[in-house]
Amino acid sequence: MCTTVTAVLSLPLSSGPPLSPARRFVRRPVRCSSERQALFNRIAPVYDSLNDLLSLGQHRIWKRMAVSWSGAKMGDSVLDLCCGSGDLAFLLSEKVGSNGKVNGLDFSKEQLSIAASRQQLLSKKCYKNIEWVEGDALNLPFPDGYFDAITMGYGLRNVVDKRKALQEIYRVLKAGSRVSILDFNKSPQPVTSLIQEWMIDNVVVPVATGYGLEEEYRYLKSSIKEFITGKELESLALEVGFSKGKHYEIGGGLMGNLVAVR
Repeated sequence: MCTTVTAVLSLPLSSGPPLSPARRFVRRPVRCSSERQALFNRIAPVYDSLNDLLSLGQHRIWKRMAVSWSGAKMGDSVLDLCCGSGDLAFLLSEKVGSNGKVNGLDFSKEQLSIAASRQQLLSKKCYKNIEWVEGDALNLPFPDGYFDAITMGYGLRNVVDKRKALQEIYRVLKAGSRVSILDFNKSPQPVTSLIQEWMIDNVVVPVATGYGLEEEYRYLKSSIKEFITGKELESLALEVGFSKGKHYEIGGGLMGNLVAVR
């Protein structure tokens, strides 16, 4: 869940060992999409509860699919971009094991704080391999060819420059590695689009209103309309330099997952 942020820094929130000098990242000023950042900070306290409620728990299945498509394996160094409260990062942690390394990056301090708190409460030893980083999806604080796999859940739709975001993902991926990007699907099928809009207007927004977040969730419909289709995502991935790009419709066509190979 991120677009831009005021600074890039490593958060000392995990209980694992400190980063080595080679792993520490330089602080630098970046551009900020303050309204979108504030929005995700506001919804952070109820974000997980609303996801479970609004998707009837299905979002957990979609996230497991996204992680599986990333190709992450034991011992890998991986990135969960726009990590939010950490769902995908925790799944990646299980995939790469205690010898692997997970970086969870987001522009929302509140989301990262919740992710770090969840990390402390969860008992699995491998979760100590996660480092939370506040940062910018358009200017990633990592060297070229650094990661064995990358995931991104519900973030690409919200970045201000999707091409730049994919270029940055391409830059920090190792050759032959994959990115798996889960998000709402902008379907070219009118019936699917109508169903999606009906659900947002008659289910998502009313439920969010009960949490005092009507305006925060009303933006979903416009953000999906401004998104690009699966075919357009495939084309954009190839234009950026990925050797392969395949978009899968899931959740009855309401969701989509782009898998691209560096």
